[in-house]
Amino acid sequence: MKVLVSLCVFVPLLALATAEEEAVLESILRDRSHIEETLRLAADEKAGDYAAALQRLRKIYHNSIRPMEQAYKYNELRQHEISDGEITSKPMVLFLGPWSVGKSSMVNYLLGLQDTPYQLYTGAEPTTSEFTVIMHGEKIRTVEGIVMAADSSRSFSPLEKFGQNFLEKLVGIEMPHKLLERVTFVDTPGIIENRKQQERGYPFNDVCQWFIDRADLIFVVFDPTKLDVGLELEMLFRQLKGRESQIRIILNKADSLATQDLMRVYGALFWSLAPLINVTEPPRVYVSSFWPYDYAPDTNRDLFKREEISLLEDLNQVIENRLENKIAFIRQHGIRVRIHALLVDRYVQTFKEKMSFFSDPELVLKEIVDDPDKFYIFKSILAKTNVSKFDLPNRDAYRDFFGINPVSSFKQLSAQCSYMGGCLLEKIERAITHELPSLLGSINSSKNPTLSSCEATGCGEKPKNRYRRN
Repeated sequence: MKVLVSLCVFVPLLALATAEEEAVLESILRDRSHIEETLRLAADEKAGDYAAALQRLRKIYHNSIRPMEQAYKYNELRQHEISDGEITSKPMVLFLGPWSVGKSSMVNYLLGLQDTPYQLYTGAEPTTSEFTVIMHGEKIRTVEGIVMAADSSRSFSPLEKFGQNFLEKLVGIEMPHKLLERVTFVDTPGIIENRKQQERGYPFNDVCQWFIDRADLIFVVFDPTKLDVGLELEMLFRQLKGRESQIRIILNKADSLATQDLMRVYGALFWSLAPLINVTEPPRVYVSSFWPYDYAPDTNRDLFKREEISLLEDLNQVIENRLENKIAFIRQHGIRVRIHALLVDRYVQTFKEKMSFFSDPELVLKEIVDDPDKFYIFKSILAKTNVSKFDLPNRDAYRDFFGINPVSSFKQLSAQCSYMGGCLLEKIERAITHELPSLLGSINSSKNPTLSSCEATGCGEKPKNRYRRN
């Protein structure tokens, strides 16, 4: 009887303690409503229109660009093969930076994973040793790297080339989440300056370059205690050359400093990064504290909140423009394939002109690839075609290219025509100048209807003359 009475008293006390703990937890957690508002997670998307545009883009690529790509072995020059999974993939947001600066905590905060069994592990010590891909799925589950690489429907199958040791360090997490329906996050191992490449067991820099080349937005995260730049971080910024428009620098844990100290740290960060970023306009720097708990007292709460909203607007812009960015990427890829085909055609033509009955093919080809300017290889492309000199590839790359691929294995462009399929050059030029811009224009017009649409005419009503007096 005493036990029963004690139990009756204990259960309400336990419930009261649990309620008090939840109340305390809610008081220290930050409000996340601005995340959903800024990223418009409650808004419904026109999935049918998006899928139809992707299907049309895929058709243009396979019909007009890929045949030229295969005929002139472009992938052996650039080592960037575009798969169907890459065309249909969501925008990728990549998190880079030193260890324990809050990259994983930032992902947890954006997705609301804190205090759940599925949150990314965080700590003061180096915690993330894998490349973690957080993506959308019907249910929560973990996907091993070897499975991700073997699945051709995903965009990660090319990662097999980095070896089995790397695939063991690659992990995917699928979960149903409104944000992950529109974007994919990639959390990377922190940079540790005293670690050598061999100690990782796989080519870390090459793997980073693969993700950098495919990322739509790159967050490079620092905190006030890790502003020094070592060899590995310097190498990382070299790999980011040419991607400055995608880079956003984040000074995290800013609420751990007083205002005066924060200003000094901000200046020190720019001082450390200045030699690494050789551009006229530096990347945008966001100063805040990106984790689920409330800002420290007596700090610039309003500033940190505005900075966070600005970062979310940046992320939302990438999500909103994902289809336009993908079309622009495929068009840029098509331009590079076209230039490569024109150059190979010129090399083949020059080789045939210089060959005679008594000539040594290897010596003739060596003379051409060693000094292409002597035979006006590149200058003739600029003179006869609509090609910018800034888009031309490195001349030395073709020495290696023809060292692997015999020049006699390539046909000239004039011979790459068929009665049913047409000419490869005409098809890729039509895609670059007409089909892809037309697809891009149709998307923009559907997003921003002009005044000639229903907004102006009232959907069938006679247009009103605003300047006529009644």
